[in-house]
Amino acid sequence: MNQIDTFVEENKERFLEELFGLLRIPSVSPVPEHKEDMVKAAEYWKDLLLKAGVDNAAVMPTAGNPVVFGQKIVDSSKPTVLVYAHYDVMPADPFELWTTPPFEPQIRDGKIFARGADDDKGQSFMHAKAFEAMLATGTLPCNVKFMIEGEEEMGSPSLTEFCIVNKQMLQADTILVSDTGMIAQDTPSLTAGLRGLAYMQVEVTGPDKDLHSGLFGGAVPNPINVLCKMIASLHDENGYITIPDFYKDVEILNEEDRIDLARAPFNIEVYKHALSLNEVQGEAGYTTMERTGIRPALDCNGIWGGYTAEGSKTVIPSKAYAKISMRLVPNQDHHKIAKLFTEHFQNLAPKSVKVKVEALHGGQAYVSPSKNPAYRAAVRAYETTFGKKPVPVRSGGSIPIISAFEQILGIKSILMGFGLESDSIHSPNENYPLFNFFRGIQTIPYFYKYFVEELAAK
Repeated sequence: MNQIDTFVEENKERFLEELFGLLRIPSVSPVPEHKEDMVKAAEYWKDLLLKAGVDNAAVMPTAGNPVVFGQKIVDSSKPTVLVYAHYDVMPADPFELWTTPPFEPQIRDGKIFARGADDDKGQSFMHAKAFEAMLATGTLPCNVKFMIEGEEEMGSPSLTEFCIVNKQMLQADTILVSDTGMIAQDTPSLTAGLRGLAYMQVEVTGPDKDLHSGLFGGAVPNPINVLCKMIASLHDENGYITIPDFYKDVEILNEEDRIDLARAPFNIEVYKHALSLNEVQGEAGYTTMERTGIRPALDCNGIWGGYTAEGSKTVIPSKAYAKISMRLVPNQDHHKIAKLFTEHFQNLAPKSVKVKVEALHGGQAYVSPSKNPAYRAAVRAYETTFGKKPVPVRSGGSIPIISAFEQILGIKSILMGFGLESDSIHSPNENYPLFNFFRGIQTIPYFYKYFVEELAAK
């Protein structure tokens, strides 16, 4: 496929210019004020796909943000790959920690800096350009469909219904996704599994209004103090989550499987240095890689209440809030876990306060079988462009809709990520190396080639 490499080299500047146009759209799905930007990003994607060469593309409405669908049917008798991605991004706050504005993409030190540079605009854009390159060089071996949604960072609340309604339109032989990462630029990895998610919001109410902390301090319940104590009690001294029956359905890997996963290169000192940590922590009896791959976790993602602006205001707040996520492993059902959390958290509350718990969104864990033709094709694709076989890893992240795809559409997904741990996704100064961006465009066409071969040999 030297002609694809040539095509990519000749069009590098145009590719970046088009990507930057997408990155400049602040398509922040969790913030209602960006509703118009969501539509703008969807229309941009539709135009991208049409220019790349799809037969047709459309911005399709949902109960929430629209889904972009496009397809190229070269021969109805040939296999079909469905590319899934998302055009929404996380909020860029805190803005003051960005070196350059989050929605003004810039290249520094061989990296693209912008919100969405990696997650998922940069990675999804690779698929559009790989598709364009295959068409331009006459090397596209099968049919391609694109489904680009705008609510992944919110848990994809509208996509399940979209898939149910459009099940026939979305039929394919595999789903190809680049919304994960790899170990290093010289060590490709293939994501063999994702953790599930249960995402909660809690509210603790004390007095019916904010009170003067001098007149009432020490005499009435302070919701912030109570909430902090409740959250702290969710782990014991060994990092074990204390919710009753939380671990009841957790998949326990045997020693052989743990040894296999441990083949992934990992240096704890490098890990700590990269994060400016003196020490790591987590569930006793498991390594750092196991804690983020095969074990569940619970974390407070945000906590607020009272007065937080500059200056002072001495109050005991009426309410305090927190957002809490639980990353789940195979066999844990996110609906069940959300219910267990709700019951336990309400039971933790002293009689002096009232507690409200809300499940915001969630999804099941996912495991990709290594005997799947698409999985084998992905291994061969990485090996061709990187010169070595990818290491299988269980990702600590979650893409809740992936398990729903299998349940609704009956199709397995392949997670071919090209991001790096250092890309700072969801954080200030998110970035994506140019090397990974262009190597991804070069690698994806090999997946198509080998996928068709693997199916023919099946």
